[in-house]
Amino acid sequence: MARSPGRSWAPSASGAPGSADSSGGRPRGRHQLHRAKPPRSTRHRSVAGQVFALQLLVVLLLVAGAVVALVVQSHNDADNEARNRSVAVAQAFANSPGIVDALRSPDPTAVLQPKAQSVRVSSGVDFVVVLNNQGIRYTHPNPARIGQKFIGTYEPALRGEVVTQHLTGTLGPLVQAVVPVYAPDGSVVGLVSAGVTLSNVSTASERQLPVVLGAAAGAIGLATLGTALISRRLRRQTHGLGPVEMTRMYEHHAAVLHAVREGVMIVTDGRLLLCNDEARRLLDLPPDAEGRPVAELGLEPVPLALLTAGRPVSDEVVMAGERLIAVNVRLTDQAGGPPGCVATLRDSTELLALTGRVETAQHRLKLLYDAGVTVGSTLDVTTTAEELAQVAVPRFADFVTVDLAEQVLTGEEPPPGASLGRMRRAAFAGVRTDGPFHPVGTVLDVVPETPLAGALDSGEPGLEPHLTEADDWRLQDPERSAQVLEYGVHSLLRVPMRARGVLLGVARFWRAQRAEPFEPDDLALAEELVAHAAVCVDNARRYTREHAMAVTLQHSLLPRSLPQQNALDVAYRYLPARAGVGGDWFDVIPLPGARVALVVGDVVGHGLHAAATMGRLRTAIHNFSTLDLPPDELLGHLDELVNRIDQEEAAGEGTGLAGATCLYAIYDPVSRRCTLASAGHPAPAVVDPQGRVVFAELPTGPPLGLAALPFEAVELELAEGSRLVLFTDGLVVDRTRDLDTGLELLRSSLAGPARTPEQTCADLLGALLPADPQDDIALLVAQTRVLPPDHVAEWEVSPDPAAVGGVRAAVARRLAEWGLDEAAFVTELILSELVTNAIRYGSGPIRVRLLRDRSLICEVADGSSTSPHLRYAATEDEGGRGLFLVAQFADRWGTRYTATGKVIWTEQPLE
Repeated sequence: MARSPGRSWAPSASGAPGSADSSGGRPRGRHQLHRAKPPRSTRHRSVAGQVFALQLLVVLLLVAGAVVALVVQSHNDADNEARNRSVAVAQAFANSPGIVDALRSPDPTAVLQPKAQSVRVSSGVDFVVVLNNQGIRYTHPNPARIGQKFIGTYEPALRGEVVTQHLTGTLGPLVQAVVPVYAPDGSVVGLVSAGVTLSNVSTASERQLPVVLGAAAGAIGLATLGTALISRRLRRQTHGLGPVEMTRMYEHHAAVLHAVREGVMIVTDGRLLLCNDEARRLLDLPPDAEGRPVAELGLEPVPLALLTAGRPVSDEVVMAGERLIAVNVRLTDQAGGPPGCVATLRDSTELLALTGRVETAQHRLKLLYDAGVTVGSTLDVTTTAEELAQVAVPRFADFVTVDLAEQVLTGEEPPPGASLGRMRRAAFAGVRTDGPFHPVGTVLDVVPETPLAGALDSGEPGLEPHLTEADDWRLQDPERSAQVLEYGVHSLLRVPMRARGVLLGVARFWRAQRAEPFEPDDLALAEELVAHAAVCVDNARRYTREHAMAVTLQHSLLPRSLPQQNALDVAYRYLPARAGVGGDWFDVIPLPGARVALVVGDVVGHGLHAAATMGRLRTAIHNFSTLDLPPDELLGHLDELVNRIDQEEAAGEGTGLAGATCLYAIYDPVSRRCTLASAGHPAPAVVDPQGRVVFAELPTGPPLGLAALPFEAVELELAEGSRLVLFTDGLVVDRTRDLDTGLELLRSSLAGPARTPEQTCADLLGALLPADPQDDIALLVAQTRVLPPDHVAEWEVSPDPAAVGGVRAAVARRLAEWGLDEAAFVTELILSELVTNAIRYGSGPIRVRLLRDRSLICEVADGSSTSPHLRYAATEDEGGRGLFLVAQFADRWGTRYTATGKVIWTEQPLE
């Protein structure tokens, strides 16, 4: 039989496995070897044969047990059936009608014998015998036995008991029952006995016995067939190996597995299936390692990752405790095998001489990695310097000091090419807090002709392995140097911090508790650390400078104070974000006619670009407001401007605006009406004098630059003392709450008793201000006022030049009532010119309105949209001088258009 893979072979006849053939050639190949057959007397049955015999024996035992159980059950069933039938027939006959009279008759046999025979035949019992109290038979199947003594026990029946007993009579083994016959007075007048032979009782168990035996025979046949098939398959899978051969093969495999000087591990489904002694030694595995998950064996991260990575590994050297181990991993499921892997581990003892260097290199790489992750986590110069000091202590040095140029700390850049004459200590870290070093914040003057000055001038690092043997470094600060040496500091590294060719400062590393001094390799590591930190410090410095510039620009672009006006009592708050400058803004713009415009806007993004964009939009709104446009039209012009800016920046490969929102509202204190329009901005909250809060139902258009349709405006009528609350989304939205939640919190904070705008701002920030604001917050609270009715005068003017005189007289009387007699002449002159122009060039209806506010406001409205223009009249011109005179006498004048025409207005100072 040809050898199959995985078999263990017996020695050849020559006693040497694999010996050469008769020709003296090389040993035969593995496919030419044959198994040596042992003598017949020493042969052992194969595993397949043993399994077959065991299964057959089990089936036979089960069948025999079933038959025995069935026979015993059949016997018990027959006995119970005979007993029950005998008792039932005897009791039925003893209680039958006329039995007592028959027993007391002169000839009981003549009466009872026919009945007993009839009952015996019909009930299936073998006999029914009637006895007297002395046990003499009155009836019997054999008439010759009538009158003889009854065979069996009957005395208990005379006492009223039912007697059943097994005995062997003339008919064979039987069961008989004896019962009493009671007279009406309760006395026993006779006995009745009935009996059944066991051979006449056929039970269900006896009827099932042939079926059971047949089924047993079938089961034996099926078991034999199945066992034969299984045994055949088992024989193929074990390649015909017997128990001895399989035991020998297992012993050989175990001996080889535990004898090799390489660790072997088999991992399946994340569990350690098998490992040898060498693997236990190399990885320090627990005794119960086999069968446990690999992740629970306490392996170090790198070996554990290789064993569970699910990928092949070739000669990868890793650290496991104090050993260097070469690991090879091969997957077992690539050729259809079970999922898992086989790993071999080799102790690279020949590399022990390099272990120290490898550990040192790994520590340094780990330190550089940690520095890359830790240093520069923020854009703060001081924090970055502290991170450099902390990451090097105590893993590299016992004390670290970082000194930076004063310009760097303020965000400025030191002059390139110049040495640093003065520095400030930015960071310090040490294994102890009582080190003899200058504290953070100390200003240090660099002494020329010292190693520190030389390092700063040349930019080259310096190494002082033994400070006690060097004298030049003490010249920087002799007193402090003496304290440093007395403290036990014995070695120093100094590394200038340079970024983009600019000297930023110097980092110094000191050792005191470590006995070993710094080496040249340590100097290279320090240079790597400081080079990374220098880039981070420079980035933080530039961010500080840009942030300061952005804050300065933003403050210059925002309103520095609110304009004076009487229509609204206004309070505001503006809080910049913690990180970066945003583009939120607000405005309060006085308009003609004692009206006031309120503006709140938000530019997406942070930084200089957002601040500059905010300034451009705010300037544009101020310019558009001078045209006295309605809110929806103003937002339309602003949207067009934003589109134009985006196109210009896109053509110049700029970043564009990236999005902006705006809310524009105009409040008129005469009519108490507020007109609002929004470009993607949240609607304002309106608080009435009773403290009820509603959010204005305002159509929120798209953000500026994205509008495809005209903006819509709504008009609200506000009671005197109402509060308008305009805000940006930074107030109501943060990382922990969405817009809806923020608006509900805003509503609940505004509800309640009346408060001043200043108090309202304070309460809202106290309730809604996030702990760490990520966006700017602009808040504007305006409480409405109403211009008193006695400060307003209106007249309808007929389109007749003669009506001008009447208007002038009426205006003079009203000014006299207001105590403004001194302004009467100029006011009459202005109104005379404006009304005359309206009559001459405009159309009806013509109205004149006079408002007394901070200034005296004159308004002339007509139904024409023709706008007057100021011009210089020539000497020979007859007209053209009226508006010139108006402009000279009025403080301001202008035109605003309405839905029915236009209004020409002027303002005159009252002081």
